[in-house]
Amino acid sequence: MLSIGKYFLLHIIASYTLLTEYNLEKFKSLRKVFESHFKIGVALNKKQIKQKNTKEAELIKLEFSSLTAENIMKWEEIHPNEKKYNFKFSDLLVELAIDNNQDLIGHTLVWHNQIPEWVTRNADGSLVDREKLFLNIDQHISKVAGRYSGKIKGWDVVNEAILDDGSFRKNDFYNIAGEDYIIKSFEIAQNVDPSAELYYNDFSMYKPEKCDAAIIVANKIRDKGIRIDGIGLQAHWGLDYPSIEEIERSIMKIYEAGYKVHFTELDIDVLPNLWEIEGADLSDNFKSNDELNPYRKHLPDSISNLLANRYSEIFDLFIKHSKKIERVTFWGLSDGHSWKNDWPAKGRTNYPLLFDRENKPKQAYQDILGRFGKK
Repeated sequence: MLSIGKYFLLHIIASYTLLTEYNLEKFKSLRKVFESHFKIGVALNKKQIKQKNTKEAELIKLEFSSLTAENIMKWEEIHPNEKKYNFKFSDLLVELAIDNNQDLIGHTLVWHNQIPEWVTRNADGSLVDREKLFLNIDQHISKVAGRYSGKIKGWDVVNEAILDDGSFRKNDFYNIAGEDYIIKSFEIAQNVDPSAELYYNDFSMYKPEKCDAAIIVANKIRDKGIRIDGIGLQAHWGLDYPSIEEIERSIMKIYEAGYKVHFTELDIDVLPNLWEIEGADLSDNFKSNDELNPYRKHLPDSISNLLANRYSEIFDLFIKHSKKIERVTFWGLSDGHSWKNDWPAKGRTNYPLLFDRENKPKQAYQDILGRFGKK
């Protein structure tokens, strides 16, 4: 058994090692640098929520002021059967956020992906009727959001209901109830947890038709006296798209319409995008090959520099509009855990985040702190 003196000595050595890896004269973190501007968030997986890796747990605590569940609060994970709920990991996540003094974002209550078939389909495969659908949504939101009432900063109430052209996605929810399922979901969420902020969340929101459509839906919700606080812009972007001007226009539109702006799922794809896919549709999946996966062992310095420059220009924009932006959340802690490794082609090796596969800060991280830590 370690003596108290030896324990503290080892703790000091471990802390010094972590800090010196940042190679900064005076240690700063994303959380500290941006604390007066907006919340900095990260999406966590099960192992990170369980704090299995000490270094990851320390990074999560030091670097971020907001947490989001990457998958464990999605319907198929937390409510797999009509009468069964899985709260083990979401309970742990709530405890972690409280212990670290971090906001917690619930993701997501109503989404057409990662959802059990019984929610929208009868045993024979036919669609349930409108009354049954609304009952299922009501029971789900009441049980899940109700369990964490007062402990969640905000909920992504409805996720990805609009297509890039501004039309509604013709998923089961829409085919049963039209856009009313969106309005009903917000109404239920508002009643279940009056203290939580409520968001609509979607990708490719820099596209004018999609951004305009999201605002129209939000206005319909608000006009009915139902609360919707913000709109989340998933930021699954690339090295050369979207343009800064496109992102800026979406910020201004949403803010001027009276909604809080959240960048909810930030990562930068550094690999070739031969299909010009710009969103995050999980139905997109293609066969990987050498042309699609050119950096199997490491990221060349030339691409690493492009990534750092891209993040710097993005955060320049975020700082410019920091009074309009509430939160910026990275979709994953480090490259090794990013969903981008397997999308849209299985087996790809991607490098979209600020920390590498050994949880060490990359040049993009250093540049951000060097650029904004002095301001």
